[in-house]
Amino acid sequence: MAPTFGLCCEDAVGWLARLPAGSVDLVITDPPYESLEKHRSVGTTTRLKHSKASSNDWFSVFPNVRFANLFAQVYRVLKRDAHFYLFTDPETMFVAKPIAESVGFKFWKPLIWDKKWIGMGYHYRARYEAILFFEKGRRRLANLGVPDIIEAPRVHRGYPTEKPVAVASVLVGQSSCPGNVVADPFVGSGAFGVAAVAGGRHFVGADIKPEAIRIARERLESAGARERETLVLHLPESGARAVGSVAFGLDEIG
Repeated sequence: MAPTFGLCCEDAVGWLARLPAGSVDLVITDPPYESLEKHRSVGTTTRLKHSKASSNDWFSVFPNVRFANLFAQVYRVLKRDAHFYLFTDPETMFVAKPIAESVGFKFWKPLIWDKKWIGMGYHYRARYEAILFFEKGRRRLANLGVPDIIEAPRVHRGYPTEKPVAVASVLVGQSSCPGNVVADPFVGSGAFGVAAVAGGRHFVGADIKPEAIRIARERLESAGARERETLVLHLPESGARAVGSVAFGLDEIG
């Protein structure tokens, strides 16, 4: 079966809350964390400003106080024995880790995305980003020889804070199998979805920005995935399980 996808323009926590429990095999996401506001205030990042590379303004940051609700929903929608990857900066990782552990996740370690090129900064110029590696239950990685530093150049002139598909492909390959369902509640430009469908997985995602949904849809379709368009929201008697505005028979594709 060709990979399928579903996208919804909606708040991340609200969208996750409407997914069935235990319906997702892997979550990879990159929230617009709160510490970006602090970096902007001292002039060490321009990522929250209007981007010359994109026609849209930056979406609102996701406040730290909402992490507990977010992680609780991520834990709920994941199947038993599944992984959760959270992209974050060196400040927010210390806030997010204990909150994720408090809802039930086991924290393994931070992975490092080496961007290969120096970026913005104040006290030491930024060249890496952390990816927190969490586990629900126990799941063996596909390849125990993969290092904890993933090297891939940052994306230039792309969507704000766009992540390379090459980085996401490592995570998708390590923590899911073809035919599995991968989810991202902060879909952005859809890089994690592209990595998922390119690897034969199904993808579901949400974002509060309509422009992000438009871009992600175009990229997923270009990658060969098919969008499910059966609109059955709020019709549980139909037998389908609603994901945003698109119905996914998750028993069928999972």
